[in-house]
Amino acid sequence: MAEIEIYTTPFCGFCYRAKKLLADKGAVFTEYDVMMSAAKRKEMRERAGGDNKVPQIFIDDRHIGGSDKLDALAGSGELDRLLGAGA
Repeated sequence: MAEIEIYTTPFCGFCYRAKKLLADKGAVFTEYDVMMSAAKRKEMRERAGGDNKVPQIFIDDRHIGGSDKLDALAGSGELDRLLGAGA
């Protein structure tokens, strides 16, 4: 199974949408709340090439981006491959 990490903030609709899509796929993920942790926000920004928007999603340490990119991967079938569903 793929290792999934998602950086979020509370009350973020895009974060909720991304987490719901992953949960609907049966994916288990680690969530980091960057609102309450300056260190996690800095870590997110460094890993995401300077992007400060949430969510930022990583699958097996590969930067996916935000919820729109995750949706696009799901629509193309690529997300299932990344999650290991096609294996």
